[in-house]
Amino acid sequence: MGSILPMERGLSVTTFHFISVEKDTEDSDANFEMMLLYSKSLRELTPIRSPAPQKAFYFSFIYHRIAMARRLFGLLAVSARPLCTLAAYMAASPFQQQAARGISSRVVEAARASAVESPTNTRTRFAPSPTGSLHVGGARTALFAWLKAKKEGGDFLVRIEDTDEKRSTRESEASVLADLEWLGLKQDEGPVAGGPKAPYRQSERMVAGIYQEFAQQLMESGHAYPCFCTVEELEKKKLEAEAKGENPQYDGTWRDADPAEVKRRKDAGEPYTVRFKVPRGKKVTIQDKVRGEVSWDCAATVGDFILLRSGGMPVYNFCVAVDDATMQVSHVIRAEEHLTNTVRQVLVLEALGFTVPTYAHLALVLGEDRSKLSKRHGATSVNQFRLEGFLPQAMINYLCLLGWNDGTDKEIYTVDELVQAFSLDRITKSPAVFDMKKLRWINGQHLRALPKAELTGLISQQWAEAKTFAADAPGASAFATAVASMVAEKVELINDAAPLVRDALSYPLEETLASEAAAPFVKDAAVLEVGRAVVRAYQAGELPALDAPDFEGAWKKWVTAAGKALGRKGKDLFMPLRIVMTGRMIGPDIPAQLAVLGLAHESLQLDEMPIVPLAKRMEALETALSKLPAPVAAAAA
Repeated sequence: MGSILPMERGLSVTTFHFISVEKDTEDSDANFEMMLLYSKSLRELTPIRSPAPQKAFYFSFIYHRIAMARRLFGLLAVSARPLCTLAAYMAASPFQQQAARGISSRVVEAARASAVESPTNTRTRFAPSPTGSLHVGGARTALFAWLKAKKEGGDFLVRIEDTDEKRSTRESEASVLADLEWLGLKQDEGPVAGGPKAPYRQSERMVAGIYQEFAQQLMESGHAYPCFCTVEELEKKKLEAEAKGENPQYDGTWRDADPAEVKRRKDAGEPYTVRFKVPRGKKVTIQDKVRGEVSWDCAATVGDFILLRSGGMPVYNFCVAVDDATMQVSHVIRAEEHLTNTVRQVLVLEALGFTVPTYAHLALVLGEDRSKLSKRHGATSVNQFRLEGFLPQAMINYLCLLGWNDGTDKEIYTVDELVQAFSLDRITKSPAVFDMKKLRWINGQHLRALPKAELTGLISQQWAEAKTFAADAPGASAFATAVASMVAEKVELINDAAPLVRDALSYPLEETLASEAAAPFVKDAAVLEVGRAVVRAYQAGELPALDAPDFEGAWKKWVTAAGKALGRKGKDLFMPLRIVMTGRMIGPDIPAQLAVLGLAHESLQLDEMPIVPLAKRMEALETALSKLPAPVAAAAA
């Protein structure tokens, strides 16, 4: 497919992508036009003909240049497919890589200039690896970083750590970014918002040669060195150390090697890794905002660790240290599993002369069995919670309480209240236990605090997405409003509304009358007496119309009059009335259920919700009353 070649004319681009123009596809003309436009306007393209007649391969530039040109010329919709990015860079010869890095000098110099300047304001970051969904633990980390930045008027950055090409996908990245957006954790800088420290994907920063340049700087300053040990040699050293009961660290074979031998091997093209030269007797100490002072004996802990692998691929800790510095991150807030990475990152930062950020390492989130939260505990990804009907503000509220409090007994917060109250000093060292019941309760509190119109809109949206009903059908808005009124005090999740509506539209009278719970009301003739009164009122047209605008008031007036006529009140009136009108002994208020029933009709296409209208209920009630045992009928007479 080709390789990266140095280009002439001293371009200020970073490196190159191959762009494949498929002449048989619909967008081939657009792609070809884009290439010509680049060539004509920027004079930075050189076409190279492929042996295959149906394709032409063109040099283009790294992400930020393509993005700039697209913005400039309005070509955002053009589909240009990179055939090789990281892989092409890694496959190139050292000479070709050096040429590409030379072209990227402006990007690297800008990054270096940023890194040596101390941040003038709070800058936090969330750096997910796009290998799956956003877990609640990651969401909490992002939230704490976002709250810290917002509390202090700073910037919240999102950086995608996608150098694991086998596991990282753009689909996962899109999912994570969508989850952050849903939670309301808007990025000030990142792959969506852009920003002055772009690019914000590690893969693009690697292709830009940023990490290779800083590795070269460390070698030139004596803080790093090339290591020519083979995999077999390293494995042998490891086994020997383990056999002696020693820590299997690299023994420093090439740490102080003869420069002439190093040059000879480089000139011969032998592959090598780049290792960091850990100073003898070095200790690293940080003041962690959660854990207090943490120290490491570097020689005993890490040894001379790798910065670049033999193919030129930078390792995780090196990338993170360089990115935090060049993006001027002031506070690194992350999970405690990254605490052991800190020593390597601090060593790199100090060797490069960069400012070391403030660290805060968060304790784990555990399941109710106190094991690490995982899928076996139920929903763990943010998107799962969204689909189950949780509100983003409730998720924010609950996630913040996982390891933080403001020193009071308060549990329900708005987002603005959390921004004002948040402080890293109030984060606890102990693991937090994820309590689903508590989350549901908090969600219910936020649901009940919503204006009715907003709750109605959420129910309509959720039902439309789930295809529970036709949101654009005549009467759908009035129906959804009635549903919101009925369920407001009963639900903890938006999804809880559907079962309540299903119950309100059905009429299981016979099953209820046969139950043990209803037996007392059947035996004392309460059901029979109230039932006959309801049937008489319905047949006489005295029951209020269910779809009347003032139905609730009219219903209460009728019930009051009926109770006086029957000499019944309280439970002796309302329980048999609930049974004969709804067919159940529990549920939302009777008039709220009847209002929903009055607005339900077939055109709403209510999914698996059979409607038993009032007329059929009265027929069923009259039949059921006629089947009551004779003693009960006699008592009622």
